[in-house]
Order: sequence, then C-alpha cells, then structure tokens
Amino acid sequence: MGGVVRGTLAAVLPLVMAVTAAGTGHADPAPSAAATWRLLESESFDGPVDDGKAPWAPDDDGPSSPYNVDMYDNDGAYFDTVGGPAFRAQLSKMRIYRRSFAFGRGGWLTAELAARDADGDGRPDAPPALTSRGGVAHLDEPAHQAGVVIRSTRALPAEYRIEMTLRGLDFGGRRGGSWDYPDGRVNGYSPGGCKTSFPWAAGGDFSLPECRWPDVRTDANGFYYLSIMDYARVAPHDNVFVHAHRKVAMDAYNRYRYTGTGLRYCDPATGRYEPYDAGTGNGVNALFMTDDRRYPAMPGTEYLMQSECGFAKGGAIVSAVDLRPELLPGKPYRFAVERRDGAYTMEMSGDFAHVGEATFRYTRSFVQDGEPIWHYNRTPGEYDGRFDADWTWKGPGGTLVDRGTWPAGSAYPDTFMIGDPHVNFYEGKAQVDDIRLSVPR
Repeated sequence: MGGVVRGTLAAVLPLVMAVTAAGTGHADPAPSAAATWRLLESESFDGPVDDGKAPWAPDDDGPSSPYNVDMYDNDGAYFDTVGGPAFRAQLSKMRIYRRSFAFGRGGWLTAELAARDADGDGRPDAPPALTSRGGVAHLDEPAHQAGVVIRSTRALPAEYRIEMTLRGLDFGGRRGGSWDYPDGRVNGYSPGGCKTSFPWAAGGDFSLPECRWPDVRTDANGFYYLSIMDYARVAPHDNVFVHAHRKVAMDAYNRYRYTGTGLRYCDPATGRYEPYDAGTGNGVNALFMTDDRRYPAMPGTEYLMQSECGFAKGGAIVSAVDLRPELLPGKPYRFAVERRDGAYTMEMSGDFAHVGEATFRYTRSFVQDGEPIWHYNRTPGEYDGRFDADWTWKGPGGTLVDRGTWPAGSAYPDTFMIGDPHVNFYEGKAQVDDIRLSVPR
C-alpha cells in the first residue's frame, strides 16, 4: 500500500489519512489533519535543552544495568559466541559512559547519549551532545565511537502519529557530487586516526588490533530519521544490536562509493530501480521489518520495502527517495510514522531529488500476505505466537540458542527513536525540530 501526493510543502505536510487501497504509486486524497488526529504532545525546542545538566556515568552492562536488554547488548553472549575469548579481551580495553535526561512537557521526551572511555581517564572520549539553539535541537557527534538519540520516555499509545522536522543533516552522503569533502572529511567522517567498527562484529578475527578492523569511513555513515523500536529504554548500543529491535524504520545508510548490488535506488519520477550510485548518496530507506532472518550469521530481521518502484522483500536495500541536504534548513523535511487500524504507515515529505515537493506514504497491515511486521504486538492479546522461532549462533565461543524470539504471551510496546543508535558506526551533526505526538480523534 502506498502513494504520493505532490505540491507545495505547506500543502503536503498535513497528510494524515490512513491508506487502505492496495498497490503503490497512486495518489491518495488528503483530508484535513484536524479531522483525523488530536495533538497530544509537542516539542518546538524554543526552550532550553542542555545535556550538560546531566552527569556522565559508567555503564558496565550486565543484568544490573538499566540498559541491559538481551544477549545482543554490548557485552552480550552473542559476541562471546562469535568472538570467543578474544571478544572479552577487546571489550576490557574500554568503558561505556552514558548520559540520560528527560525534557519536554512532563518529560515526555528523553535524550540518551553514550561514548567510550578508551584511555582510562574516567571521562568519555569525544562525547556527543544534544542542545537547543535558535529553536532547533542540535545533535552533535564528533566521533563514531559514540551515539545520541531522542526517544519517547513512555511507551507510545495504542494508536498514534509521531512526526518530526529535519532542519539540518551532515551524517555522510555525497556533497557536491563527491564522497570526499573539501574539508578533508570522508563520507562525513573526520580524516584523522583510524575509525573502525571495533570491537563488535558478526564474525571474523576478534583478536586483531583496533586499527585493523573494518574501516567505517569507507563503509557507511547514516542517521535514523524516525524508527519504532520494540524495547523500552532505547539508547545507543553496538550496531549489531539495533538490527534485532526495529519494527519500522526510515533511515540513511550512506555507502561510500558503493557500486555493488546490495543497494539500489528507486527513481520515483520514473518508477524504475537504478544502481545505488545513480542517486545522490542521501537516500531514505523506508523499511518494514518482518520475522524472517536477513543475515545467516548475525541477528537481523528481513526487510519489506515499498516505494514508487513497487514492492521488494529482501535483496538489495531500496532507497525510496533522495534527500537534497543542500536545501536545508530553508526547505526542511518531515518524517512521520502512524500506527492505526491494525497497520503502520511511514510518511516522508519535502523537496526530493527528481520529483521536487512531494509526500510519500507507505502502509502495511500488522500481518499482510502472510508477512508480519516484527514484534507488532504491544500486548499479549494481539498475537498468538505463530511466528515464534529459535535463532542459533555458532563460533569460537561455542553454540548459543536464542530461544523464543517471538513467543505467545509476549508484548513489545512501541518506542520511537531519532538519531544515531550505534557506538561503533556513524558520525556527524543533525538538526531536529517540532517533534509531535498525536492520537486519533
């Protein structure tokens, strides 16, 4: 289910209808926002937001940590399995520090920041920041070994629309047609020193020195415009972890000089798939997650991808639209996710490459054509256990079985996330504004 409506940005931002017609690439009517949704919470960032008021505190993971989730955490059993004893030796060379604080009316939003201390001085190295200036939230991440996200403090309602405005973006992608920037940065990463995915991976030799791990500069940079997660205290973790916990996501995955077949670009003007390098390197991946495993050797749910080029399950990741960061902040982008009437909808509005001002909406039912949206059930009563499975991992550390990845009686309340949830990938700056939560009238 999908659609596109084109026109001025002022005209397309209020699109809040539920899409019910099957297929992609058709225009949908646009009833007024006031007739469909009631605003429950909003944050304009006109008031002060300053992460400096919250202290940095060490987080040692494990069952006693408030950030402990499962075996895919930073110190999880998954990494002991695929990395063997070498993983623990590498992990011991650093410590994670976290900073968390609530803000907005009644504290309905929470900022979660994380950074490493590798030199052992008791302070995070090159820590990220979240502040407000000029009525806009600034997410600044000077090093890839850190993360910063804005999340909902409490679980989202049973039905909702969450939306945000993007006013600035510098998390990689081509600039002026080049992946290598005039200031020396590479795909948005600063040029100095080694920048690798150390010490988390889905396999390989974990004993290698940090600088011999895969180089993130020549791999990928990115940003989560808006994602719905399946656990409560959303915060930065290793990049493997996030692949097991998304329900739906609109994100950037900006691959440096990529010419392979693992990504492709949908040209919404023609409705045809193009090679990834035919785009600007600033695509938006609009992904519904399903229960099939995408990767044989690491946790990660398969992708259901709808765009103006049609529907795709798995295979090459599809960039549904291409942003034009050079237009920011004068022409902002708007991202929204709706949960309503047994379905999720993703919506993107703004001035996109090839098509100009437009809004794109893509809707899937919780279970459609036999494909579920991963962990869609907020309560046990919404799900009967039919998609439950065990995931088995093998490596130098032995065999590990994740039993009951989606059992009957489970519940996964929705939490939204904006930002960078990785502590070993992504680096840059972004500006976010006007986060709004609405519920049906």
